[in-house]
Amino acid sequence: MSNSATEMLVAACLQFLQAHPPFDRMEAEALRFLAEHVRLAHYPKGARILSSEMGVARTLYILQHGKVQVRASGAASSNVEPAPNTLGPGQAFAISALMAQRPTSSAYVAREEVFCYELPADDFFTLTQKSTVFNLFCSQYIAGLLRQSQQQLQLQFTQRAAEQKTMNSPLAMIVKREPVSVVPDTSIRQVVALMADRHLGSMVVVDAADQPVGIFTLSDVLKRIVLPGTSLEQPISSVMSATPQTLPLAANAHDAALAMAMHGIRHVLAVDEGGRLRGVVSERDLFKLQGAGLRQIRHAIDAASSLDVLQHARGDIRQLSLTMLAEGVGGQEITQFISTLNDTVTRRIIEMNLDRHDLYGIDWAWLSFGSEGRDEQTFISDQDNGIVYICTDIMDREQTQLRFLDFARDVNADLDTCGFPLCKGNIMASNPSLCLTLEEWEERFAQWVRTPEPQALLNATIFFDFRPLYGRFNLAHRMRLSLFRQTSGNPLFLRMLAQNALSVSPPLGRIRDFVTSDDPEHPGTIDLKKYGVRLFTDAARVFALARQVEATNTATRIKRAGALMNISPEDVAASLEGFNFIQLLRLRHQHFEQEHGREGDNLIRPDELNEIERRILKEAFRQARKLQARLKLDYQL
Repeated sequence: MSNSATEMLVAACLQFLQAHPPFDRMEAEALRFLAEHVRLAHYPKGARILSSEMGVARTLYILQHGKVQVRASGAASSNVEPAPNTLGPGQAFAISALMAQRPTSSAYVAREEVFCYELPADDFFTLTQKSTVFNLFCSQYIAGLLRQSQQQLQLQFTQRAAEQKTMNSPLAMIVKREPVSVVPDTSIRQVVALMADRHLGSMVVVDAADQPVGIFTLSDVLKRIVLPGTSLEQPISSVMSATPQTLPLAANAHDAALAMAMHGIRHVLAVDEGGRLRGVVSERDLFKLQGAGLRQIRHAIDAASSLDVLQHARGDIRQLSLTMLAEGVGGQEITQFISTLNDTVTRRIIEMNLDRHDLYGIDWAWLSFGSEGRDEQTFISDQDNGIVYICTDIMDREQTQLRFLDFARDVNADLDTCGFPLCKGNIMASNPSLCLTLEEWEERFAQWVRTPEPQALLNATIFFDFRPLYGRFNLAHRMRLSLFRQTSGNPLFLRMLAQNALSVSPPLGRIRDFVTSDDPEHPGTIDLKKYGVRLFTDAARVFALARQVEATNTATRIKRAGALMNISPEDVAASLEGFNFIQLLRLRHQHFEQEHGREGDNLIRPDELNEIERRILKEAFRQARKLQARLKLDYQL
């Protein structure tokens, strides 16, 4: 081809590229390099341009004409629905695969006649060195995909939150639990006992046809039983409010609110077409629909005088967290928000119990460990806590510990009542081995560091993420400084801790997209806590200990340690986006599980994710792999 013809092709390519980002912002020299090194390739309709079966990606593709559909790699074209994104002129693909030197995770198929500019891999890497703009574009590509996925999550939760919050919601949607009822001749004693056992604020009385004939509430106990001295053996019909207010299931929350206002009542009964009881709608249910704000929740917690109020506050925290998901707030911010309000609940429980326990004159602090210690609690979190205290020469150490253990048992029990289950591993302040003096905690840390056996390394992953919640915060600071002194002088411990962090690998397959569980009870699942979040938290912990970063939050550790380790801001941002996405998936999954009456877990099924979510999850796991690669490099593992 003559020089003039080649120059014409280069000029045409330049004109095309300058009309599309990021090429329109690229440096002139780098843009010309790109135009001179691409070749124009043609693909007929239906042709597979790129897929995982073709091996490691060797080419950057820039779509010049036509449309390309992104499909799950390996799927037959006849039975695959269109992917959420179809590429058009000016868009590039295979960037992630090229940068990672791996096969692409998707198949790219021509939806119509297609022309692509193709740049070989060697020239691609040369271009990233020549152009700061192009290099930044490639680095931010993953973050861009994550934002796209988060928008999908936001739309999904916006719809669900709107459904749950609107006052137009029918009562059939509001009543979630099967109603509890009794017949008229049931004794008052039996009714009150049942209400206490089920934590109910009211009891509906029904006839033989299951139609409501009365209602009895907690406010009736004082004025109808205690003050008059009514015998508890009397039938409930003698003290109930007759002819309770009922509404059909098709009525909405507005109707219920109006009925409560007109009749001065706090409960409305939902009935079916036959007048049979189907649920109870309380004043508090309507309050939840309207949405509790952060200030109201915090005020309710701080002013709480009973566990019942704190139990309700926990429900409000969950509802507000769902609203935050709908508004597009990130996973890191939501888990920190949940942790912060849970901290407030814990502090209030501690304060309420201090009224019954004499700890005056003792310097002490309540510590949180694990996910709570990292400010990373989700919708399902049990207790991980302990106590540190100062024991002076004139104090009896054994008697002092017994006082703290007695206090801790009550706090742990109250936390359990308010929705923080007791830890199955007994990592609680009521455990004598976790209620220790400052010197005992320091010696325990020193022992684990000196002898990094498997159990010691496991303990380090739990207890080194500690944070004070109540009391003398300076005690926790002294514990942290002591820990840094011990670990900085013991590189073997850090190496063993790094090796322990590498014992779990990202669940990425060489042939399949993901490696899933073969557990017969949960086949085809991935535990996002063990094989997702842990990969980031374990690496961040080693980075923080090695560089004496006091923060316990994973994202903060990565940011601060990353700066000290000369990790580029772009790589730090990509790691945080990956961690953030995994946390969002956990929150969404836990919410849906609990919404359907299940306990909730961290087990997601990749096959149930849409194509974009699958792609982002793979990229998130690759970011975890990059953090692990840094551990391998730093500690020669």
